[in-house]
Order: sequence, then C-alpha cells, then structure tokens
Amino acid sequence: MTKVVKFGGSSLADANQFIKVANIIRSDPSRRYVVPSAPGKRFPKDTKVTDMLYACYDVAARGGDFSAMFEAIVARYMEIVRGLNLKIEDRLTREFSTIRMSFMARAGRDYAASRGEYLNGIILAEYLGFTFIDAAEVIFFGEDGKLRLNHTCGALKERLAEVKAAVIPGFYGSMPNDTVKTFSRGGSDITGSIVAAAVGADLYENWTDVSGFFVTDPRIVPDPEPIKTITYRELRELAYMGAGVFHEDAIFPARQAGIPINIKNTNRPGDDGTMITESAPADLNPYVITGIAGKKGFVTVTIEKDMMNSELGFGRRVLEAFENNGISFEHMPSGIDTMSIIVHKDEFEAKEQSIIKALQTTCSPDKIEVDRDVALMAVVGRGMRAQRGTAARIFAALAHAKVNVKMIDQGSSELNVIVGVTDEDFETSVKAVYDIFVTQKL
Repeated sequence: MTKVVKFGGSSLADANQFIKVANIIRSDPSRRYVVPSAPGKRFPKDTKVTDMLYACYDVAARGGDFSAMFEAIVARYMEIVRGLNLKIEDRLTREFSTIRMSFMARAGRDYAASRGEYLNGIILAEYLGFTFIDAAEVIFFGEDGKLRLNHTCGALKERLAEVKAAVIPGFYGSMPNDTVKTFSRGGSDITGSIVAAAVGADLYENWTDVSGFFVTDPRIVPDPEPIKTITYRELRELAYMGAGVFHEDAIFPARQAGIPINIKNTNRPGDDGTMITESAPADLNPYVITGIAGKKGFVTVTIEKDMMNSELGFGRRVLEAFENNGISFEHMPSGIDTMSIIVHKDEFEAKEQSIIKALQTTCSPDKIEVDRDVALMAVVGRGMRAQRGTAARIFAALAHAKVNVKMIDQGSSELNVIVGVTDEDFETSVKAVYDIFVTQKL
C-alpha cells in the first residue's frame, strides 16, 4: 500500500509540531511521499511565514530596507532546526543568502512565497531521512499559467520511482522559463493530490488541525457533528458555497485517478477524520443531509417582462449584459415573466449602471429590481434523493425560525437545495436547518 500525506501550516508551525508529524509518518511505512506547507501560526496572534515572506518581498521590491523582516523569517526556521537538534545551519545559511539576493533582484512574489514550503521541505526531509525533491523540478505550468497535469504526473512518476521515500514541497512549481509559479493560497492541497495521482497512491491523507469536515461551520453552530464520509460531488458543492478545510481544486487530480482522500487531524491522529470518495452509500452518514454551507454578499437582479418566455433569445441577451461586463452569475431562478440573476455584490456594484443600461437597451424590460441584501445557504446530501419531504422540512425549519425565503433553487441531481435569505438571517437559517436535520436526529 502507498500513501501520500500532506501536512498543513498549523501541523508544521514549530519543532513540537514537526515531532508530531514525524511520529505520524514513521508509524506507517506506507506513508512514503510527504507534501509540507510553510510554517503556520504558532499561536492565535502569530503570523504565517507565507505572509511574512510576502510582506518582506514587497519592501525589498520597493528598494526598502527589509533586513529586520528577513531576519525574523530566518529566526522562525532556525528555531525549528534547533528544536529538532538538526545540524543543517550551514546549508540553511546558504539557502537564505540565495533567497536574500533573489529578493533584491526582484525574483517575484511567487518565488518569495514559495520559499516557505521550500525551506520547510528541506528541514522535514532531513529530520525524516527522506529524499528532498524541489517541486520546481517536477510540477510544471504552461505559458498560460495553467498546470500541465499530464506532463507533471509523468515527471513525478519517473522521479519518485528512483527513491524509497521523498518530501516534495507544496504550493509551487515552475514556468517554461524556469521561474517559480505558485498555486492559489492553500495550494499545497493540490500538490498532494497531484503526487497521489502520479504514483497511483491507494490513499491521499490530508493532515490539518481539525478532524475532518463538520456538518456546518463551528463558528455558527458550536461543536457540530462530524461528517464521516463525503463524496467528491458533495464536497465540491460545499466547498463552492464557502466550506473550508480542503482546497476545492485539489479534488480533481485524485478524483481522476480514483484515489480516496482522508482528512485527518495532526493533533488527534487517532480520530477517523472524513473520508472523501467517488461514491458512498447514503447510510454511511447518520443524517439525511451531509452538510450545510453558505455565503453572504450577493445581489439579485430581477428582470420582469410580460411574455418573456415566448421571446426568442431573451435569456441570452440578459446573460450577455453580465458577460460583456466580465461578471459570471451564481444562480438563475426564473418564472414565466421573471428572470433573476444572482451575482457577487462586490463585482456587481462596480459595474451596476453599465449592466442596467445594457439590460434596458437589449431586453426592454417592464421592470428591473435590485436586491442587495442576499445570502445563499446550500443544504447538500446524497441521502436527500431517497428521502421524501426534505425540502418541506427545510422550509418548515426556516418558517419556524421566522426567516423569509427570498429564493429557492434545487439542482436537477437532487444533491442540493440552495435557499436565498437576507444577510441578517443567514446564521439563523443555518442553525434552524442544522437543528431539524441533526440535533433532532440525535
């Protein structure tokens, strides 16, 4: 059996966390390939090393004195090295000298940010006795900045076949001109998934500071129930609607290769965590729903026009008004004489007048209304398909909580129900739905 394991920034924030990580890896010989993030926060008011690198580079790029900021970064790593009793100060001194000169030469913000994972990878490889492989040598982007997945998997497979165990830093790769390029924040998840796909791993373990996914946000519902098993499709729905923990783009390489993902807790390694699979029986979870997620900050633009349903090309012209202004829509509920377009508030308001003018010119509507106070809540679950009355229970819970429903949108797959409410009612809505499906189930 072969496992690829990725550890997040909180898992590698200091020497004590490194020791926990090493114990986890050494406890299972199948954990052969390790993907580390940069050091995260050691305590709530601490600063992540990636943020320190960004700030330091910005000063250097402006020609400012970045010495104190740079030395603070050096100190973070030396603290880890000394806490692990590693004898690699000389090597790290050379690495830091190269990084400093590269900052002065304006090597780029991507290069600067990537050094967090790069340095952590060197330290972790030394501590474990694993081979260190620079991600820039095996993770490749094209001229368009998009990941070259097939080329990358081929290079990784060839390189990793030469070693028994390896550490590959997360978050970055290289462009055709050999400059460093990073994924978006949280991109170490993607690196781990790519490595898993490349080696044909049996399991991809993603270690963080929580024991998997919860049914909903613990900032809204205290101590929510954990999700034991979730499918890729459910995860995509929840991640898209704001659920955190796992970088949504990291799903694709592992899913394409048919590799399950296990979200685990570095500080509680005995917890089962959440297993992410292609498919799973609904009864693996004790509730009809799998999860509840959502976001605030949407706008609903409603266009009214008599007989719009018989006007050929009307919907296309409505959407073109948004497309031509560079705005994509989130949802589009409609009636016979009405069509509502839901978009992000911050994107819409900057181009509102241009969009309204385009709608009036090309569609000649009877009326246009803009509702700026909309939050979207998604109720997701594969168990909803076989359970009659699920939508009725959702709306009964919201009615009991005195929440006014502004919009309803159910996917054709019956995997999710999306409800629009006011920003003010968002937390109340989440609590009400959680209560009726989970609390009352217990």
